[in-house]
Amino acid sequence: MLLQIARAKTGEGVAGLAGTMQRRALCCTRKEGRVTLTVMRHTLCALLLLSLPAIAAKKPIVPQEIPANANFSPAILADGTLYVSGQIGQDLKSKQVPADFETEVKTCLNNIGIILKAAGMTYKDVVSVQVYLTDMDLFPRMNAVYTSVFSEPRPARTTVGVTKLGNAAAHIEITVTARK
Repeated sequence: MLLQIARAKTGEGVAGLAGTMQRRALCCTRKEGRVTLTVMRHTLCALLLLSLPAIAAKKPIVPQEIPANANFSPAILADGTLYVSGQIGQDLKSKQVPADFETEVKTCLNNIGIILKAAGMTYKDVVSVQVYLTDMDLFPRMNAVYTSVFSEPRPARTTVGVTKLGNAAAHIEITVTARK
């Protein structure tokens, strides 16, 4: 190219220099086009990967021990987060709610533990808990059992007083959200 520039200065080969520069420009444009296309492909792949959580499938978690219910799933696993439906302290075999409140709370939490296990999780994976009590005077008794199941750091929790639950014999219902 230097030889061509030297020729151009002396008046020789000006047309040749212009042609060489055009060929080099065309080559750069093709090369830049490939780079641009590659960048576009990488950007598209990144966008697709980032959108996968938005289209993640919901997987129902239905342990064998928990009776099937056509109205709702015991839990749904979506994008690594487990959403457990409200559980009461009903014995899974007898279908009876224990007369002793502490036993009812333990049974309720055990039922939740069965669902967590079916999803490959434990109580340590629980990040949020919602407790529904038919009598807020039962709160200290519920809390005594609750703190024996959930270790530090305990999940975020909301406790709400309600007038009644779906099962008239139940005094407590608990729902949890867990994440690995």
